[in-house]
Amino acid sequence: ADSRTSSGNYVANKVADKITKVCDKVYLCRSGSAAHTQAVAGYANLYLNQHAIELGEKGVCVRSAANIVKEIAYTNKQWMNAGMIVAGWDKNEGGQVFVVPMGGTLMEVPFAVGGSGSIYINAFVDKNWKPKMTKSECKAFVRKAVSLAISRDGSSGGVIRTVTVDKDEQVKEFLP
Repeated sequence: ADSRTSSGNYVANKVADKITKVCDKVYLCRSGSAAHTQAVAGYANLYLNQHAIELGEKGVCVRSAANIVKEIAYTNKQWMNAGMIVAGWDKNEGGQVFVVPMGGTLMEVPFAVGGSGSIYINAFVDKNWKPKMTKSECKAFVRKAVSLAISRDGSSGGVIRTVTVDKDEQVKEFLP
């Protein structure tokens, strides 16, 4: 994710963190209205952590997290301006990616791009994404895609943030 938050032509924050942890090993990548996506992330975090306590587990499955985000987005679709990507790792299904575009639809996908800069990188993504990439190939692919979006989109910018999640670790990194 990039880190620019803007309000029209005004850059409100150059180093916003648009990747939010909603529960253990599950993250939400936010685009659209910062206030709306922060509210969704906050409610999702609350509901998912309560659910984990009820289950007696440290976290919940990625699919459950994606469904909670979808329900919040769909229930509030008439006023919410938010597109989100929910991704992570769980012991039942491994790594998963879900996209919740504006309107609250839920789709499981092999990868996802979103936000204003995504329209500038579709050809790059179509040409360079491939299944079964190594962790280092994935990181290089994502960093290149976000840097291309930043270079073309006036509403994208700042630093590049990434999160890598697998069964052993959750690593959050950024590139200036």
